Amino acid sequence: MSWGIELWDQFDNLEKHTQWGIDILEKYIKFVKERTEIELSYAKQLRNLAKKYQPKKNSKEEEEYRYTACKAFLSTLNEMNDYAGQHEVISENMTSHITVELARYVQELKQERKSYFHDGRKAQQHIEICWKQLESSKRRFERDCKEADRAQQYFEKMDADINVTKADVEKARQQAQVRHQMAEDSRADYSSILQKFNHEQHEYYHTHIPNIFQKIQEMEERRILRIGESMKTYAEVDRQVIPIIGKCLDEIVKAAESIDQKNDSQLVIEAYKSGFEPPGDIEFEDYTQPMKRTVSDNSLSNSRGEGKPELKFGGKSKGKLWPFIKKNKGAAPEDFSNLPPEQRRKKLQQKVDELNKEIQKEMDQRDAITKMKDVYLKNPQMGDPASLDHKLTEVSQNIDKLRLEAQKFEAWLAEVEGRLPARSDQARRQSGMYEAQNPTTVNNCAQDRESPDGSYTEEQSQESEVKVLATDFDDEFDDEEPLPAIGTCKALYTFEGQNEGTISVVEGETLYVIEEDKGDGWTRIRRNEEEGYVPTSYVEVYLDKNAKGAKTYI
Repeated sequence: MSWGIELWDQFDNLEKHTQWGIDILEKYIKFVKERTEIELSYAKQLRNLAKKYQPKKNSKEEEEYRYTACKAFLSTLNEMNDYAGQHEVISENMTSHITVELARYVQELKQERKSYFHDGRKAQQHIEICWKQLESSKRRFERDCKEADRAQQYFEKMDADINVTKADVEKARQQAQVRHQMAEDSRADYSSILQKFNHEQHEYYHTHIPNIFQKIQEMEERRILRIGESMKTYAEVDRQVIPIIGKCLDEIVKAAESIDQKNDSQLVIEAYKSGFEPPGDIEFEDYTQPMKRTVSDNSLSNSRGEGKPELKFGGKSKGKLWPFIKKNKGAAPEDFSNLPPEQRRKKLQQKVDELNKEIQKEMDQRDAITKMKDVYLKNPQMGDPASLDHKLTEVSQNIDKLRLEAQKFEAWLAEVEGRLPARSDQARRQSGMYEAQNPTTVNNCAQDRESPDGSYTEEQSQESEVKVLATDFDDEFDDEEPLPAIGTCKALYTFEGQNEGTISVVEGETLYVIEEDKGDGWTRIRRNEEEGYVPTSYVEVYLDKNAKGAKTYI
């Protein structure tokens, strides 16, 4: 089976067929290229999808990923990134092993094809030239034969004519001989050219064309084989990533199996545990007994000492069971006192840790600047040491400020963790377990006044008996003589008093103290005729030792 033998006369069709073969190869290259683009697009979409559902840093979402189910989901997102990476590998390998290689091969194939058909056309042109030479010699031989025949007939005619001179006859004879000789020469030339043409034609159809067509056939068969190998590579590129994709899927299954519902339930407890004790039983309130208004501290103390306080139920009372918490409107207080004890402790601890990290960062920066200054002192040509003084001072001020801030939060944390005695009464009060047990407690009830920032719980019903009286009696004594100042204080920080009973202060401002901190973290101050509470940690108090203690209004 040879194209040179079977298709010796199909030069034009073979030229068209081989061009079609190249077009098919380029079509396949285009197909693979579009496949690589699809793989890249798919990988990009998978990566964007995984990124879209990644938890945002320093957000509430990030905290949610403590749960095993969320961790498993995060692992799934990470595996999807690796999964997308394998599709990028498919695209890269198909591009390098198929698209690029085939594109180079197509260029080589076009050059080879061009060379073969150039040789074929050259052979065609040569045989056509030989054919034209043969035709020319043939026509010349035919023409010379006819001329010789006419010359012979003319000689014979002249020789038979008696009226023609002998010289004319001799001239005609010589002319006939010349024409005859020319015919013989043309005959010999024609015979030679014919013999040469037949040889060339034989070589053309039995040697040159078969060789050229055989090379074209081999070229075409290599093209077919190459496209088959590329198709195998196409499948292998996909097959190579299957184990890695399988590992990604196995990791997703492993992550799913790592989900621990009990652990997540425990995390919910840790996240939302308030630290409060459940409220005790509510005592029966007998409304059949006539109510008596208590109008003095002594009567209130006596009534509480007897365990039967007389109540005045007014519209201003806020007494409720602690589970029914009113959410504090406005900005949350800086000391997180609007949160339950356990949650407040976590928040304060987190804040302390953050401040300590910032302090360490500033200290590292200070050390670096100090070292640089030492270098400048030893090598003045490297820089001016004085140029670092301003930066060094600024960093030191930042450290001092952060330390003050950290101390403030550490004090609150110590209070919450019970390292300060003031917390014990407050904890009992917040949990609803505090009860009036003796007159001493009554006299110190100002210490148990709820923080005016709308702290994390409302008064329990039993405590509301005292709170109602406190609210009402405060209202009754609003018009009494104002409390005397027992000292002064300087505001260390700016405080925005947004809650009822608080007062706003500006850093550096000096105010009068009319009631010192009773253990609940608040100090009562006055500015002109305006009074209110500020966090004790926000002010520096200077008490007047000679001042008489202010009356405590309950």
